[in-house]
Amino acid sequence: MNVDTAAMDDVAALVDMRLQFLREDMGGLDAPAEEAVRRGLPGYFRAHLGRDLFAYVIREGRSIVSCAFLLIVEKPMSPAFPNGKTGTVLNVYTRPSHRRRGFARRIMAALTDAARAMDLSVIELKATEDGYPLYRKAGFHDDRSKYRPMRWENRYER
Repeated sequence: MNVDTAAMDDVAALVDMRLQFLREDMGGLDAPAEEAVRRGLPGYFRAHLGRDLFAYVIREGRSIVSCAFLLIVEKPMSPAFPNGKTGTVLNVYTRPSHRRRGFARRIMAALTDAARAMDLSVIELKATEDGYPLYRKAGFHDDRSKYRPMRWENRYER
């Protein structure tokens, strides 16, 4: 079982994996939300894949059965990220029929190896309770900060 990086030929499969992840993570998607994601993701992947977004995948035959995305962002330098290069892990997902075989562990090892090679200062992620032990074993630790996570949302009609 090898970990590969996805290429443009994989865009349709990556859209499918993202939608499966979102359905499971969010307890389902309503039809308009799913259609918006399905319509918008191919263009996003074509614009970013291999540039500032890297998708690490495991295949069984021609099908992608497990994946994780690494989004690279360059920020103004600080002691927290001395060279400004940071990564965010998104969409760690393995198809239910392929779970408990170490696929996500292998993908995270390849992803962190690639992050070292890219000289990223830090990689961030948000862990579910189920994923937490995996990320701890991969070398991630709890982020302690005096800052509170907040966000602003642009509310619009779909």
